[in-house]
Amino acid sequence: MLELAQRQPQQDAIVDGEVRWSYAELANQVRSAVDWLRELGVRPGDRLMAVSENCRSLVVLLLAASEMDAWLAIVNSRLSPVEVDQIRSNCEPRRIFYTAEASSEARAHGERHAAEFFQHSSLGGLMIGSLADTAPEPVHTNGAEQVAAMIYTSGTTGTPKGVMLTHRGILYIASISGGMRHLTEGQRVYGVLPMSHVFGLASVCMGSLYNGACLYPVPRFEASALLDALVDERITVLQGVPAMYARMLEHLKRSGRALAAPALVYTSAGGSPLDADLKRRVESCFGLTLHNGYGLTEASPTISQTRIDDCYGSTTVGRVLPLLEYRLEPLGSLDDEAPETGELWVRGPNVMRGYFRQAEATRLCLDEDGWLNTGDIARVDDSGELYIVGRSKELIIRSGFNIYPPDVEAVINEHPQVTLSAVVGRQVSGNEEVIAFVQCEPGAKLTEDELRGFIAERLAPYKRPCEIFLVDALPATATGKILKGQLRQLAQEGFPHA
Repeated sequence: MLELAQRQPQQDAIVDGEVRWSYAELANQVRSAVDWLRELGVRPGDRLMAVSENCRSLVVLLLAASEMDAWLAIVNSRLSPVEVDQIRSNCEPRRIFYTAEASSEARAHGERHAAEFFQHSSLGGLMIGSLADTAPEPVHTNGAEQVAAMIYTSGTTGTPKGVMLTHRGILYIASISGGMRHLTEGQRVYGVLPMSHVFGLASVCMGSLYNGACLYPVPRFEASALLDALVDERITVLQGVPAMYARMLEHLKRSGRALAAPALVYTSAGGSPLDADLKRRVESCFGLTLHNGYGLTEASPTISQTRIDDCYGSTTVGRVLPLLEYRLEPLGSLDDEAPETGELWVRGPNVMRGYFRQAEATRLCLDEDGWLNTGDIARVDDSGELYIVGRSKELIIRSGFNIYPPDVEAVINEHPQVTLSAVVGRQVSGNEEVIAFVQCEPGAKLTEDELRGFIAERLAPYKRPCEIFLVDALPATATGKILKGQLRQLAQEGFPHA
């Protein structure tokens, strides 16, 4: 980024509300922030923590920490107090920064932690925690060893795990993802995916700045604000999770507003499975290919991606990225479908160093040769296209048949009154049942019986849900990823019908 400040100093780099910085101005902000962090007692190898939503101050903190070989753990301020405190206990940061001006939730966490308010002349209102007496981590000159950022997993099954992402891993993704979507000087990228999620950090934020584009950091998704920005700011690149696109289509339908996106040239989805019906509806609305990809936090995140010239009707997640190796481990199932599928393992420059201070958890998914077990079930066709069938831990085995939740969800989502669905398994004596949670459009009159009839015409009997729960909203993370762990627990407890 500092090199780009010399090559294209006047080109727009960051637009945050009314604040617009060129690459030269952003570079000056980063250099000033390095000096400021040193004054605050930050040393090379220190762990820092930012409780934040997307904004210019978070971008500058990340880049300044990176310049001085400090680690930045980025934590979404919309997490609960318990979750934030769990992360703080594991991370043990030298300093905590709260982007109070950009996020009322960040301010609330700062107040709860007795942080001091500080009005920065260019980064806006921040809260800063007291200096902690912590030991710094060893500093490595090799970017493959030096940690740049930590992203914490959601922790739905216990204590959150800090994924240690290296400079090499993040820059590899920034470089390759930018090249694959022809991201260059003059492009304008809508940065609504949270930087506390590795997709928002590596692909959107760093992908934009590494390739000379202009980043619009946005704290949270609002359909109307996005539609305005497509026109007013002439956004050219839009990346999101499938749920974001579903809500945008719902907003357009409800408001009667016509889509206007005069400069948009690229759209993509990631972060959770994309079903064929949503892909078709988004492409029809935008008149553009909705590109797809696949990854996970532990891989910084991208493992595969459709190329910009690809135009598939299927929901392939594209071909595996260059320099990555992969293999499929057999599932050991008697199911007829099993021979073409397996558990996906990958190895490459973007794989994490491990989970911070959790050696056993690291050992369970990352072997001594650098192979990462994704925990996903995949298949590869004759053209090398990768398809994600489902999570291995979410695989439902009903009467000896393998059922992949995305297959069932794709059918349910085809119903015109359905916005989103999530399918989970429920353990019963000697078997598993298929349970569906379904979120309908506001004002929809869809009944369970009507939906069952719709599903029966499209799915084999063994794949049909035993129970369907119509809900107002599915529980989701800040990025829109459905919290299936919560739904499995609700299903097991016997969720009441709406």
